[in-house]
Amino acid sequence: MKTPRFLLPVATAGVLALSLSACAGGGGGGTSGDGSDAEANLDSRGPITYVQGKDNSNVVRPLIEKWNAAHPDEKVTFKEQTDNADQQHDDLVQNFQAKNADYDVASVDVVWTAEFAAKGWLQPLKDKMAIDTKGMLEPTIEAGSYKGTLYAAPVSSDGGILYYRKDLVPTPPKTWDEMMGMCSIAKQNNMGCYAGQFKQYEGLTVNASEAINSAGGSVLDKDGKPNLNTPEAEAGLNNLVKAFKDGNIPAEAITYQEEESRRAFQDGKLLFLRNWPYVYNLATTEGSSKVKDVLGMAALPGKDGPGASSLGGHSAAVSVYSDHKATSLDFVKFLVQEEQQKFFATQGSLAPVLGDLYQDQELVAKLPYLPVLKTSIENAVPRPVTPFYPAVTKAIQDNAYAALKGEKPAKDALSDMQKSIETAGAGS
Repeated sequence: MKTPRFLLPVATAGVLALSLSACAGGGGGGTSGDGSDAEANLDSRGPITYVQGKDNSNVVRPLIEKWNAAHPDEKVTFKEQTDNADQQHDDLVQNFQAKNADYDVASVDVVWTAEFAAKGWLQPLKDKMAIDTKGMLEPTIEAGSYKGTLYAAPVSSDGGILYYRKDLVPTPPKTWDEMMGMCSIAKQNNMGCYAGQFKQYEGLTVNASEAINSAGGSVLDKDGKPNLNTPEAEAGLNNLVKAFKDGNIPAEAITYQEEESRRAFQDGKLLFLRNWPYVYNLATTEGSSKVKDVLGMAALPGKDGPGASSLGGHSAAVSVYSDHKATSLDFVKFLVQEEQQKFFATQGSLAPVLGDLYQDQELVAKLPYLPVLKTSIENAVPRPVTPFYPAVTKAIQDNAYAALKGEKPAKDALSDMQKSIETAGAGS
């Protein structure tokens, strides 16, 4: 593994932009107040609602049907959100603020945990609400914790993957420069060379952060302070800026989120794609996919070897406002059992949180990319736990986007990013 660099990337996380830019002031908090919400309904059982983003790979419904068949008096209703992570985040914020008891269990992106826990919205998973974390990958446990307490049970992990056309590129690139050198192959085949997620949203934070970190820079230093005025950070952001300028990243990629970039790759319009593991299942099964028989997967390229992915994933959190917390807890435990973890992996290409499954021969036979994914997660950057996350990610998005569009040099964009993060109070 690489020496951890304290950067602030994300997965497919969401952010409430301006209205939450100072979201983590002094209010709320799981340890503030009288704690009455967290103490209520601990033994109560009954029907509950599970809230999660769009079920693109049809993994949630079959599991809920399985649960409901075994628990006729404690049925789970699925509240499906959109596939836009920003909107998912906003929806959870609005319903938690309203103390909506119908949002019993929620799928929480790893970068939302600190914010939601600090505001006192998540049930601490301790004492009679504790779950067994034995066998889980340590980074996933850390991602579900805030100030030493687990608030969200790890359900899936995630790491960025480089997808490529193995019919055109027999050996995948190990470094960024090597990949850029292969863009001539894309031009010869009348396709774009590389794309990730570059629209001005959370995915841009992921991609910009990965670029900075993979070049040896960092967004935050080991003390949690912004650290963007460095040659390494500038080199990383400039890798993306230059690729846009010379056309190695096609101009339309400035509008790409996860799904737009996936479809472009599956339609044969890209040689390389940075995206999450969920793409594997869709790219190899959808009838319209032009890459199902030529899909290659590798670790993200870095400066001298594997790059540093953003650590992603989702956890399941019980709302402090749930009327049936005993049922909610049992459903969370159900989601993290090995049988369900295997189903998430095989049906949805979601990275397991149980370490042993990466050596499971039957699973690896079905999902040959698991060793690549493990490399990605091993090289992924641990994300700092900060309730100031919405303001920090907005600073990254705004300034990285301006640089990619050529509106300001990378060095100026990073300087402005630094100032915005300092103003937001991150790391204080």
